[in-house]
Amino acid sequence: MIDTPYLAVDVDRLDRNIDAVATQARTSGLDLRPHTKTHKCAQIARRQLDAGAVGLTVATIGEAEMFAAALTSSRTDSAPVDLFIAYPLWVTATKGDRLQALAQQTRLRLAVDSVVGAQQLAAGLGGSEVEVVVEVDSGQHRTGVAPDDAGVVATAAADAGLQVVGVFTFPGHGYGPGDARRRAAEQEIEALSAAAQRLRDNGFDPIVRSGGSTPTIEFSGSGVLTEIRPGVYPFNDAQQWELGSCTADDIALTAVATVVHRSGTRIVTDAGSKILGADRPPWVSGFGRLLDAPDAVVTSLSEHHAVIEYPAGHPVTSIPDPGATVHMVPNHVCTAVNLVDELIVPRDDGSAARWPVVARGANS
Repeated sequence: MIDTPYLAVDVDRLDRNIDAVATQARTSGLDLRPHTKTHKCAQIARRQLDAGAVGLTVATIGEAEMFAAALTSSRTDSAPVDLFIAYPLWVTATKGDRLQALAQQTRLRLAVDSVVGAQQLAAGLGGSEVEVVVEVDSGQHRTGVAPDDAGVVATAAADAGLQVVGVFTFPGHGYGPGDARRRAAEQEIEALSAAAQRLRDNGFDPIVRSGGSTPTIEFSGSGVLTEIRPGVYPFNDAQQWELGSCTADDIALTAVATVVHRSGTRIVTDAGSKILGADRPPWVSGFGRLLDAPDAVVTSLSEHHAVIEYPAGHPVTSIPDPGATVHMVPNHVCTAVNLVDELIVPRDDGSAARWPVVARGANS
């Protein structure tokens, strides 16, 4: 018996999700380089690689170090782990040392989005062999240069001694209702196409044109992208459910919680923001969802409480009493996973495996 709350993984759904996106990428002629900041777990990364992923994406040097160590020790062949740190790092002396060590252990790809950043990266790498891609802004307006400036950054990177192999972007503004997913994917394609041409104009062959997120990969097969980097898809979450990029049957991770209080159609569980995370975009229906009661609304979260209202007309007999367990779907699974040390994977015989979240807290 495992005390609640905890994050549980339905391994059959997990494997189905991993296989579905791998098949989609293969059918579309795209490389799949999933973003591991969602699960931070070596067991899941290995499943993605075994399903056909060409490598992994990470957000930080720390995540790269953790996955390099965990996956190198579990490999049965001599090929190095292939990692892309999809972040325009500002390289200090210590970060430079860490990147040089990673370059010795892995096949490493790094990101630049400014002339000065490229120069700083080259100085910190000390001649280490890595690939570099230029980040462009496709509409999220976070990091990345305007597509027409990609050639300038690529030239500066090459002049500093870096090997430029292409461009990338993140269509993060695809996380929105209505037609936001399709519009973001279209803008992504336009931005990468323009940026790739600017690289060609400056003498570079943009063999890598990387993009994609879980809500936009449905629209990625245009012939412009060569690679997609979705992160959430192995688990999915309440955001994806509400966006329509998955269904309830595709949810592979839930917070298992115990009902501790009931007042009529209102219940309270022991899974609060310290297990679910506190993210709530303005367009979602609540602070998460109940997997088996989609009409219920998680109306508020405290650190260790979730208040859930069942609507009028919901069968009273199906509202759980104190002591019952429910499966809650986090709005944003990436932040939920980063709150726990391990994921619980129930087995058919009633036992459970425990998968460490090896890159938890690897934020630098």
